[in-house]
Amino acid sequence: MIANQDESRATLMAREAAEAPERCAAQIARNANLMREAGQRLRALAPPFVATLARGSSDQAAAFAKVLLETRAGMPTLSHAPSIGSLYKATSQRFKGVPLIAISQSGRSPDLIAAAADAQRQGALVVAIVNDEASPLAQMADICIPIHAGPETSVAATKSFIGTLVALAHLVAEWSEDAALLAALASVGDVLEAAVAADWTGAVPLLKDAGNMLVLGRGLTLPIAGEAALKFKETSSLHAEAFSIAEVAHGPMTLIGEGDPVLALGPIDAARTGLRERLEDFRARGAQVIAAGHPDDVVAATLALPGQWDVHPVLGAIAQIQSFYGVANALSLARGRNPDAPPHLAKVTRTL
Repeated sequence: MIANQDESRATLMAREAAEAPERCAAQIARNANLMREAGQRLRALAPPFVATLARGSSDQAAAFAKVLLETRAGMPTLSHAPSIGSLYKATSQRFKGVPLIAISQSGRSPDLIAAAADAQRQGALVVAIVNDEASPLAQMADICIPIHAGPETSVAATKSFIGTLVALAHLVAEWSEDAALLAALASVGDVLEAAVAADWTGAVPLLKDAGNMLVLGRGLTLPIAGEAALKFKETSSLHAEAFSIAEVAHGPMTLIGEGDPVLALGPIDAARTGLRERLEDFRARGAQVIAAGHPDDVVAATLALPGQWDVHPVLGAIAQIQSFYGVANALSLARGRNPDAPPHLAKVTRTL
């Protein structure tokens, strides 16, 4: 039995996700001076590259930062594995003068703290993006950027993930002096409110009995697809894997046959190239294609999801994960699970 809307909205996950628009609008205002100063400092630093440090959902946010930094600030960006610093104590001396963007909702994961400290020892500039300003990671950072999401009780991160994406977009906009993105961020609350209202739960019947699926994205939406796949695993015990729309034909496409579900989160910038043809390929295989994206790209979909296609591409990508959390919550309930307390998971993951 599929959960009704009242049941879906009763969960912590649903309530906390719905707080994101207001929290993000407030974040932009509260962080304005901090971000301006951080952008100036990073431009003056003129580093050769940038590194990110994160795990779980935060690592998907780090992948979002990579796309932003490389396309808008011209900064090559690598993912620094926490174990290099926490276990091996082998952080390269080439990190001297390099920003290390450490992302953690709690700021309390021991491996991230140890890895950030090892990089700082090598001369890295630690930029912490956290929800908990009193956390050890926040206290040790050279630049601390709070996301102001407020307490998040559900194990499944929602508003903190969205808030992190918004903070990263704000930081990169200031760093790269991207006037168009800065102007767009002023409307983030309205864009996310519209995304909350966009009903994606029509996808629940197509996913309720699924055992495996693919989630596709490209460019700005590939990290969104990664977060969606992670949430399917966490909250619905549904084995979902994220792939690039450009890469899925290099092998993974063979996994999909008659009746299998595919969720495509289409970008609305240059990365939408080839999306329509790829979705047509999946439909020709008999796949159940659920797609968000520009209307011209999703005409072949079994179910085209509502969205906003006349907004800045960065906000469009963030809006997709806001809308997705509604269907993830509803699907979890429809599959008889509790999205607030997935089995074997805790809010703070204490990896060593």
